[in-house]
Amino acid sequence: MYKARIFINYLVLLCLAVLPGHDLLAQGSASRKSVEIVRTDLQPDIDGVLDDEIWKTATVITDMHQFQPVDQGEPSERSVFYLAYSERFFYLAARLYDSDPSAISARQLVQGQNMQFDDAFEFILDTFNNGRTGYQFQVNPNGIRREGVYDQPQNLNRDWTGIWLVESRIDDEGWTAEVAIPFNTLNFDPATDTWGFTVARTIARKQEEIAWSSFNRNINPTTTGQITGIRNIRQGIGLDIIPSIAMAASENHLNDTTADRFDPSLNVFYKITPNLTGAVTFNTDFSATEVDNRQVNLTRFSLFFPEKRDFFLQDVDIFSFGGLGGGGNFNNNQNGIPFYSRRVGLNSRTGQPVDIDAGVKMTGRVGQWNVGALAVQQGDSPGLDGQSVFVGRAAINVLSESSIGGIFTYGDPNSETDNNLAGMDFRYQNTRFSDRYTMRGNAWYQQTDTDGRIGDDKAYGVRINMDTQGDGFGGSTGYTYVGEDFNPALGFANLRGAETYSLMGRFRRFFRRDHPWLRTFNMFGRFDHDRDLATGEMISESLFTRFINLNTHRGDQFGLGVSRSREGLSRDFEIRPGVVIPAGKYSFLNLNGQLEFSNQRNFAPRIGFNMGEYYDGDRRQYDIGLEWRPDEHFFLNLNYNYQDIELPYGDFIVRLVSANVNYAFNSKWSWVNLVQYDNFSSSLGINSRLRWNPQAGEDLFIVINYNFDSEGTFSRLSRERSEIALKYTKTFRF
Repeated sequence: MYKARIFINYLVLLCLAVLPGHDLLAQGSASRKSVEIVRTDLQPDIDGVLDDEIWKTATVITDMHQFQPVDQGEPSERSVFYLAYSERFFYLAARLYDSDPSAISARQLVQGQNMQFDDAFEFILDTFNNGRTGYQFQVNPNGIRREGVYDQPQNLNRDWTGIWLVESRIDDEGWTAEVAIPFNTLNFDPATDTWGFTVARTIARKQEEIAWSSFNRNINPTTTGQITGIRNIRQGIGLDIIPSIAMAASENHLNDTTADRFDPSLNVFYKITPNLTGAVTFNTDFSATEVDNRQVNLTRFSLFFPEKRDFFLQDVDIFSFGGLGGGGNFNNNQNGIPFYSRRVGLNSRTGQPVDIDAGVKMTGRVGQWNVGALAVQQGDSPGLDGQSVFVGRAAINVLSESSIGGIFTYGDPNSETDNNLAGMDFRYQNTRFSDRYTMRGNAWYQQTDTDGRIGDDKAYGVRINMDTQGDGFGGSTGYTYVGEDFNPALGFANLRGAETYSLMGRFRRFFRRDHPWLRTFNMFGRFDHDRDLATGEMISESLFTRFINLNTHRGDQFGLGVSRSREGLSRDFEIRPGVVIPAGKYSFLNLNGQLEFSNQRNFAPRIGFNMGEYYDGDRRQYDIGLEWRPDEHFFLNLNYNYQDIELPYGDFIVRLVSANVNYAFNSKWSWVNLVQYDNFSSSLGINSRLRWNPQAGEDLFIVINYNFDSEGTFSRLSRERSEIALKYTKTFRF
């Protein structure tokens, strides 16, 4: 009863937050910027040169303003954007004037990679004009594309990819770009002629950001203006056929065996309606997917890795639930996610891929409803016949930026045990709660049913966030309850039989505009407390404070803080083979700091430290890294995490090393390499990918994976496994 009162109190507080709300769209269109977009039968030659007839009659946007560093300030450089559309394409062109073209930063030449350090522009298309979701497209002066989809208004998923065309050029007035987005790439509501839209530009050397429509130093689907007049657009028959061929040769050097494989696969996407997409996959191959960044786990809880596989990232926003899984400044909670797509096609124990024989997915929007369904048939794996799994999700839009929905999952991809889950959630957002603040809230409830588990199998949670991108305070508070037998076989739960209280806060102050080098001062604090439901005993508690964090106009950062942790071990904890921490209660205090030079610099080192007590011993931790980007072709990123831990039960050292070494020959050919080592596994891994991307929707990959046993030191490396794979894929659109 006590725990139910806690949940109800949070829920009442969330409901009260709704009452004074005056949501963005509830204010009416008059409060939003609006332009009518021109329809045309002309087609530009996408070459980055604005000499096509289409741009002479296009809708022109010039009324831009700063949102960083000065909110609503006057931009230092002039920008002109041109908008038009035809029956099949959305077109955008940019003339970005620059008083010093030689200072334009254009150092990213690998498609889809981070261009945070470059001059760039980006635009958001909220194709349902609902302020909840949308697409973001980003371009730099090299014509590099990067895109993402908002699965929540505050959370941009950069792993989504779409097919679109772009070319850019630098000239003696600045730089220009032309963009064409096929309507096949987008889901949209054909019943509305108005889309949410905003465009923003980054001037890298000045750390200046300007936009057409923004709010409170921020742009996302809730801060867009609108473009009107979009009528009678088509997606062809809406059919994408994507065949792939993968060939691989692998060798197990431990037992001197080899294996070859030839894997044809097929993905088919069909637009049932302009806002509803069906997808089918056969013999799915993920050999060209990026490998995970390695982590060393010194906790008692499972680690969370993001999804990177294209098939599961298609319309990923539809399946997001209860604000779980990240997103926003104050919410990175993963415990209790009902659907975690990495459970499918990956062995939960070994992390090795499991064949996907076939999969069917339908996602989209029907009226005010957001709907999604996914069914997958896995192939056999050692000791387990292929399993079938299903997830269904539906949510209806309420108020102006909020939704109420439900989710259902069936099946266990890693077991023959019957399992299902049902849940409901309410997601509230009000970007104009006040002149400066955004109010967000989530409440959710889930129940699982698993053969052999008859105990407490429910989970629920609530969270309230109040945030501002400008001066002032922001924060959040939340509560989560996860029963001992709550078992989301298709989800993620790394702490069961526990309740969690959390409280976070932040203060930010922008310095005066004329300050010679400082831009912002920040303070941040977070408190988390996990308690055992059965005994009421503390499981884990942390209080982290960053009492000073300074940012310069160049983007450099310095921070200093302290943290206090408490751990309640109900049983002995083997933190390292042979090093066992006895059951008991522990409290330890640490000092932490960070100095990071901006990646606007060609050479950008960074260092962080965390030192002090650790259980009933001591820990010294250092994080050292650097980025070196001398030009647009070469990029080096080194990271070294070193921890020296001394305990009465044994001392040990943690070393985690990673290196990204990339070379871009041009915008179509790139060679991306990731080398990782950690002394816990004594494993050195190399992932090397040569990619040819002649156009969006066509790729050729040559991928080499090599694993070595380092036997605790780099001086002795012995080969374990290796594989070389070639994969070609091409999208055919009809």
